[in-house]
Amino acid sequence: MLRVSVALCGRGVARRFMSSVSSESPLPSNLLLPPNLVDPSRARRPPPPADSPLPVIRTCDAAVPAHLSPLHTWVESLETQQGDPVGRAQLHPDVFAVPSRLDILYQVELWQRSYNRISYANTKVRSEVRGGGKKPWKQKGSGRARVGSIRSPLWRGGGVSHGPRGPTSYYYMLPMKVRVMGLKVALSSKLAQDNLYVVDSLNLPTPDPQYVLDLLRHRHWGESLLIIDANDELPENLLQATANLKTVNIIPAIGLNVHSMLKHQAVLLTLDAVRFLESKLLWHDERYTPLYPYKLPYSDLP
Repeated sequence: MLRVSVALCGRGVARRFMSSVSSESPLPSNLLLPPNLVDPSRARRPPPPADSPLPVIRTCDAAVPAHLSPLHTWVESLETQQGDPVGRAQLHPDVFAVPSRLDILYQVELWQRSYNRISYANTKVRSEVRGGGKKPWKQKGSGRARVGSIRSPLWRGGGVSHGPRGPTSYYYMLPMKVRVMGLKVALSSKLAQDNLYVVDSLNLPTPDPQYVLDLLRHRHWGESLLIIDANDELPENLLQATANLKTVNIIPAIGLNVHSMLKHQAVLLTLDAVRFLESKLLWHDERYTPLYPYKLPYSDLP
């Protein structure tokens, strides 16, 4: 008698697994690098312990479900080259610890690449090709096949049958739920891979670009960095230091997208950006509930 045992992992179990702060990596085994390829100086820094003497600079504004616990991460400063943390911050598990869905990442990435894609390939049909207005020979009696125009698709130099008729747009829209889930999965993946960092502010002591490059090298932030902030005005030193750096880019939190995060190795968030992203992404989890019983469309906009 053949016995087959099936292990089911519920959504709550998966969430608790991703939101745990244990030393085990939440990444699947096929996404982990071999030990011989991991830089010892780039080893993952353990999360802040509960008895850390550093103060909690930021707490979760939204309510955390009872079966989950907020994530704790270090808050760093850009004032000095050293990477010593200045405090701790809490991250909401429904934004920064969702289950890894590579299929959703692929859908959102494909949608972003196809959003503005336009194909201008265009071929002419037989009515658009120059010439061919006269019948080349009479219908019968010549012994040759009957032809009505020398611009027939069967002839060289004739029109093209079923060819591209550009411009063709590849625009389509993904459901809002899928796009929001893609952002959550990208943020969670960056945090699980130790490529997401939180800073208190973007103030730099100097506008020298070499200072930013030294930060990336000393703190092991990788080859490229994406800086995200929710404020309308950025520090002048930061703008001057990153103006000519191709591997360091700045994007507002309202324009954050999956393609930009996947294109950069490290993601740098300010405390204001964390608060903004959590409020916007968590709002989408319950945005449709006030519409039933039916009310006017978009009555739940904040």
